[in-house]
Amino acid sequence: MNRRTFIHSLSVATAALTSVSSRAFSAAPHQIEKVGLQLYTVRDAMKADAPGTIAKVAAIGYKEVEFAGYFNLSPKEISAILKKNGLTAPSTHVALDIVEKHWPETLDAAHEIGHSFIVCPFIDDKLRQSPDGYKRVADIFNKAGEASKKAGIQFAYHNHYWEFEPDPNLDGKFPYDFLLESTDKNFVKMEMDLCWISVAGQDPVSYFARYPGRFPLVHVKDMKKLPNVTPAQIASLNMDELLKNLTSVGDGIIDWKRIFAHAEQGGIEHYFVENDKPSDAFANATASYNYLSKLRF
Repeated sequence: MNRRTFIHSLSVATAALTSVSSRAFSAAPHQIEKVGLQLYTVRDAMKADAPGTIAKVAAIGYKEVEFAGYFNLSPKEISAILKKNGLTAPSTHVALDIVEKHWPETLDAAHEIGHSFIVCPFIDDKLRQSPDGYKRVADIFNKAGEASKKAGIQFAYHNHYWEFEPDPNLDGKFPYDFLLESTDKNFVKMEMDLCWISVAGQDPVSYFARYPGRFPLVHVKDMKKLPNVTPAQIASLNMDELLKNLTSVGDGIIDWKRIFAHAEQGGIEHYFVENDKPSDAFANATASYNYLSKLRF
């Protein structure tokens, strides 16, 4: 074998090995590197002792938290508490009126704490049900998202189940689809609540495929059973009854492996455990962390 033939053969073999290695790597199971907790789950404890509660959350093993109110702590104090406990807070929830009326100072606080995302978690019933409610919301979101983008922070919206009921004011379109289509994909992302979209009978994976990269944040909570409803029946759902079915992540029926197998397509960067009404908040948070930290998909 001459030198030229030898080099060519070596190149072919190297390329083949690289291809095999690449396929093996892509087929290897993935895991959540940093499991996060939405602090709404432990809100009663936060009201009583926010610094101590955050320390307990870190002791469970969580690496990230998402705020839902600052419990009379200043941004500087929050930053210090997070640093002391080896935590980061990539995200926070703020009400729509704050988005509308107090955006510059909210962005300033977010910078000091270290948030990369600010999420609007709720649209009140009166606005949602008004003839041009969602159109007005889309306009507010676009403006806020453009301003936050300039400040280096991403704006996002968190869903419940009612955004998947056909809206006559939107010609029968789902409000969730309307918001995705009527807001700039660079200015407005979605924090998909994977439980509430499942309650509505919709498939998160199909949304990842239709709107790739639009879902950098997700809420992870589980249910013992899901209602069997059509979109037209969503208005009949009772939130209090639904909350009774919440359980720790992995103890319910949602197929997390299937959903998270498409995480890259959806653009998921942060996973926040949440339970809106836990009987024992820390037991729930611990069980959920133990499941997700070991999950491979």
